[in-house]
Amino acid sequence: MKQQRKVFLNWSGGKDSCMALYTLRQTKDSEVVSLLTTVTSGADRISMHGVRTELLKEQVKAIGLPCDLMYIPENTNMEVYEVRMQKQLKVYTQRGVSYAAFGDIFLEDLRVYRENNLKKAGITAVFPLWGRDTGELIREFIDLGFKTIITCVDACVLDQSFVGRVIDKKLLEELPEGVDPCGENGEFHTFVFDGPLFAKPVQFSKGEIVKKTYPAPSEEYEETAYWFIDLIPVNNQ
Repeated sequence: MKQQRKVFLNWSGGKDSCMALYTLRQTKDSEVVSLLTTVTSGADRISMHGVRTELLKEQVKAIGLPCDLMYIPENTNMEVYEVRMQKQLKVYTQRGVSYAAFGDIFLEDLRVYRENNLKKAGITAVFPLWGRDTGELIREFIDLGFKTIITCVDACVLDQSFVGRVIDKKLLEELPEGVDPCGENGEFHTFVFDGPLFAKPVQFSKGEIVKKTYPAPSEEYEETAYWFIDLIPVNNQ
């Protein structure tokens, strides 16, 4: 019997990383030994998605996998991120893990960036969803019984009304033209709270919706603004 490759999965708590895990488990050629989540220090929330780490811990507990947290400062630069990632990658190679999986679907420049950084640590990148049609992928996600809520939207492409909504086929029909149905261009981010990977649903209530503006990372870009909803953990006992 062929030995399974040991993989860690970059985990945002959202639909794409969740679907990547589901796909890896279906192929059965990989053993996902750990999830890795980037968390913003101080805020103690999943970076970009804005979800509290308390909910992340409930989520991975329901899935039944360990999760390593990699903390980065708010508004950090790529140099700091890469230094901390290389340190984390060293931990994985010492555990005998030589593959890293991602939920990326079609952004070629991001794929090349990931592959180049992993190569420095002797780790091979795996992209279980690569090349999938995003419309078909999100509909398969829904049909499988996964449930995910939009936690953050890019205010330049989506209005506040989309934040806090569970993704269903009705919502997909309401997305403006040009918005990817999986939000692959960063239009929105999500938190998965139930589905076939879960022993039980993750319980939460909806809190405040806020708009946050971030400075441009360089002169090439304009400042960016996002709508976030605060998901408040509910005791799961």
